[in-house]
Amino acid sequence: MISDEGKHKIKGYLEGFIQGLIDEFEPPTGINPRDLRETKTESKKGDIKPFHEAIIPDGLMRINEFERSFSTRLGTTYEEVAKIIALGHHKDAQRQYRVEGVISSKAIKKIEFIKNSINSGGFKGADYLKYAKDVVKVANGKGEERYRIADLYILTKKGKEMFFEIKSPKPNKGQCLEATERLLEFHALKKTANPKVQTYYAMAYNPYGIEKEKYKHSFVVNYMDVGRQVLIGKEFWELVGGNGTYSEVLEIYRTVGREKGPDMIDKLALGY
Repeated sequence: MISDEGKHKIKGYLEGFIQGLIDEFEPPTGINPRDLRETKTESKKGDIKPFHEAIIPDGLMRINEFERSFSTRLGTTYEEVAKIIALGHHKDAQRQYRVEGVISSKAIKKIEFIKNSINSGGFKGADYLKYAKDVVKVANGKGEERYRIADLYILTKKGKEMFFEIKSPKPNKGQCLEATERLLEFHALKKTANPKVQTYYAMAYNPYGIEKEKYKHSFVVNYMDVGRQVLIGKEFWELVGGNGTYSEVLEIYRTVGREKGPDMIDKLALGY
């Protein structure tokens, strides 16, 4: 559950996030959103769309650009919102948490072997937690200085450390393999396996439904350990904040959407 203070902080953060995007895409003074754009003769960004601009009013073009930018940046809100929630339940929580130290040569080779094994044959019943323990067994010794950054780090009141990669719910094969490599490197750096150190690939939502059993993105199913390594939607939010957290988070987003939605339409599409 999310405290009232946490809900207030999340709502304020999301309102600021939305307002920043509105300000960025609000049409300049004197531009009528109902008019067509003048097509530019050159663009360093490579964003000229002469046929779109010749037929779609500026307001609709601006909304489309807003939506694409919004979708790209929305993932950062999951990290911040999860951190706010976690701080209300755990000893510490941080975004972009850096872990550095020496990874032994043997651990590097072990992780590479695991990655290649998954690449060629998939998980096929393999156990991610066992992989982590295998890496930790060879984590001591000479090696090289490395660091890894977790999207979200949580230190529980009982002293457990949790490292999260909060990423797309539909990664490609390469992203799955790279995520497993990075997560195993956290274990190599900390020289500790589950349950003292826990590492997860987390998705803020499940594009196939609410329950984890409905998830079926083929690359994750084939190249990650869905049961032990992957947290999907509701499961992720409730690990961070307890039962009911997913519904509460979604409702906060919905509240902000109801309140800021008219402003988005007025300023971006209508120019008011």
